[in-house]
Amino acid sequence: MLIGVRSGTERPAPSPARRTPPITTSTAPSDDTDGAPEATDDAPDRRRFLTYLLAAPTLTVAARLGLDAAAPATAQAAVRAAAATRATAQEASAPVQLLGLPGIPDLLDLGDALILAGLPTSHLLVLELTTTGRAVLRLPRLEVGQGLTTAVAMLVADELDARLGDVDVPLSDGRPELLFNQLTGASNSVRSLYDPVRAAAAAARARLVTAAANRWNLPADTLRTAESAVTAPDGRRAGYGELAADAATIAVPAVPATPKPADRLRLVGRPTGRIDARDMVTGRAKYAGDLAIPGAVPTVVARPTTINGTLRSLDATAARAMPGVLGIVQIPSGVAVLAETFDQALKARNALVTTWNPGPVAGLSDADIRDRLRAAHAPFIIPPLLTQYVDGEFDFAFVNHAPMEVLTAVADVRPNRAELWFAAQTPIVAQQTIAAELGLPQDAVTVHVVRGGGSFGRRLFFDAALEAAQISKAAGRPVKLMWTRNDDMRHGRMRPASHHRVRATFALGQVLSYEHRAATVKTDMRHGLGEALTAAGFNLSLAGLSLNQVFFLLSEKNPYNVGLPTQLLAEVPLDVHTGSWRSVYSGTVRVADEIMMDELARRMGQDAVAFRRTRLRSAAGRAVLDTVATAGNWGRPMPPGQAQGIGYHDENGGRAAYLVELDATDPANPRVTRAVIAADLGQVVNPRGLEAQLTGALIDGISVILQAGNHIDNGAVREGSYADFHYARQRHTPPVVEIHLMPPSGPPGGAGELGVPAASAAVANAYARATGTSPRSFPINF
Repeated sequence: MLIGVRSGTERPAPSPARRTPPITTSTAPSDDTDGAPEATDDAPDRRRFLTYLLAAPTLTVAARLGLDAAAPATAQAAVRAAAATRATAQEASAPVQLLGLPGIPDLLDLGDALILAGLPTSHLLVLELTTTGRAVLRLPRLEVGQGLTTAVAMLVADELDARLGDVDVPLSDGRPELLFNQLTGASNSVRSLYDPVRAAAAAARARLVTAAANRWNLPADTLRTAESAVTAPDGRRAGYGELAADAATIAVPAVPATPKPADRLRLVGRPTGRIDARDMVTGRAKYAGDLAIPGAVPTVVARPTTINGTLRSLDATAARAMPGVLGIVQIPSGVAVLAETFDQALKARNALVTTWNPGPVAGLSDADIRDRLRAAHAPFIIPPLLTQYVDGEFDFAFVNHAPMEVLTAVADVRPNRAELWFAAQTPIVAQQTIAAELGLPQDAVTVHVVRGGGSFGRRLFFDAALEAAQISKAAGRPVKLMWTRNDDMRHGRMRPASHHRVRATFALGQVLSYEHRAATVKTDMRHGLGEALTAAGFNLSLAGLSLNQVFFLLSEKNPYNVGLPTQLLAEVPLDVHTGSWRSVYSGTVRVADEIMMDELARRMGQDAVAFRRTRLRSAAGRAVLDTVATAGNWGRPMPPGQAQGIGYHDENGGRAAYLVELDATDPANPRVTRAVIAADLGQVVNPRGLEAQLTGALIDGISVILQAGNHIDNGAVREGSYADFHYARQRHTPPVVEIHLMPPSGPPGGAGELGVPAASAAVANAYARATGTSPRSFPINF
């Protein structure tokens, strides 16, 4: 297959003799939907039906009609049960191996914490059924190509017994009342929405059935639902649209309002294409740059020559006289040029005569930053006395997010209000921050969330929207601001550079201790959990730990029995723009760990897969590793200069293993020629969407290990576009990709970030085997 440039509970496994074969699929793209009919939030006489969710599986159906009796189970209990399941699933794989200590994420991971944080406002999720028969769920998350809206539509359609084509999932505007429930990140969207969405749709179905039973004077339990309609035993049929108004008057349904058991699901688990595929290929799908907001004029910004530099002098005389130029205004980050077209704005920007003061890191380059990172490490605790040991040091470069769609935002700021349109992973904190910047009350700022063409963590920050608001206020007119690729590459956000020191001691076939010291340029997490309270908290500390450290502790663990494990994070504050990049800390921490596992296996005279298998604490993890090793024919003979590599990762309630084959006969131009992927994410909603996620992670791994990174030269980013930021192209990607999904069991895990560490490690380990070297700096060809 060909792949293009990027666009955008633990459980024991069955014994091998009885294990159900995994679902084997091939990769394919998946995406989202937009553009559903506008909905209004009014009384039942507006002929619509609203379902409000309190906390799955505790359910209340409202629409200003009263409340059901609360179910005894709560989402808090569900999270506790999931954590307990993960904890009990940690087991020694063989009695001869020393038991490793479980990590904090084995008991409570970041996704669990986010779900718990969102419980107080989860009742504000809304499912609407219109009189035209449309089921509309306004999604409090951002679609950036990960296929979330398709997955949510499938959940609604399955529980409601509606046709998939009758379900709309538009993106919700910024809703500050949601607090922690409008953050898109941490591979948590499907994981946190799975039960609430299903419960809401099941409650709606129960009321529709009750309304039909009342209309026909029949027992409700004799009626059936299918194809967006209720059917009676005698053949009478009423569409959901016909029943919506009556259903809105039902306070207590006559049939149970509980989600279906797994064996009655007809859509969930079935490979499904994007519900908006036609819109995507016909251009009906709208991004921020496509919006025709009245009066909004094309705008670009001239920026400093170094990171965070400031304007010293400006002569805009020539630029102001150029055709189409409508205005030139200064903002804190640069000089904005407004024009009738983007072409005119860009040409006028180039005509500005500017000088810039150097930024705060103007004297620093890559080598200086590496020195600072290496100096930040705490010493190892355990000296290698009377034991053998393996030490490893690893450097990872800055990496740009580089989504295909560059940052674009539309802003219309008036004296007493502001309205913005942009792709926002954190719309609440964006609204709060922009309101404060403009001197407006928060409720005077409206944030319309628009789909994004890729993100990988980039749209957690809203740099372009803040600038657009500043420019619109200064110019006194609406603007459509576009960052060029060069703008984002050199002044946008990057995965921080990091340096890692690892020491593992071993004796008598046992790994006795494993110490990992990670030093990174500080990751900017001032977006918090998506609203102002935690955004402010990321500048503070909690029990002596920064909230970055809390994030690290809730997400990082070593999945193997390696004696006494320790992991420490040291962050070096530098005034550069950083941000969470796909997999955040795991994208470097776990890659270094997996490289070390290969090196430990070699030193201890064991096969790399067997070494991992006997030490994995999770039976489900061993099943994934077995699947990928068998399907990939691990250990098969390879020609000189070619080799296989393996990588495994366990996070966000899921686990994945990657096996790649790499041809390094030309070490300067290595290519992955084959990839085999196995993943266990519990219940998979849309296998096709999961395939796309796992394949995208593979391409990320190829890129950041072999060739894609950013250099810092005297305080400036060297790379400016895809021409010199060498993200993988089609010629770098494997012609053969196999994906094996383990049989569904348990709730969904998080998929968006799971594959990157395993894929990256597999590529690094394959390169080491193919070349006989042990690469320590990534990307290798940098």
